[in-house]
Amino acid sequence: MTQLHPPRPRMETADRDIDENLKRAFEEIANEPVPDRFTDLLKQLKEKGASTPAAPEPSEKDRSDD
Repeated sequence: MTQLHPPRPRMETADRDIDENLKRAFEEIANEPVPDRFTDLLKQLKEKGASTPAAPEPSEKDRSDD
């Protein structure tokens, strides 16, 4: 019969250290400001969307021609 060994404390510590470092790295990246080029692009898209009229809905006749 095979005897199960409890996890080694060293492995638990390594796992905890890895988890903490991954969380810290993710938080650092998530808290970085959005680059100016992306905010400029979003501004341009909003302005273009506001100045372009919406496309008209197709009429019943147009839909039935498919």
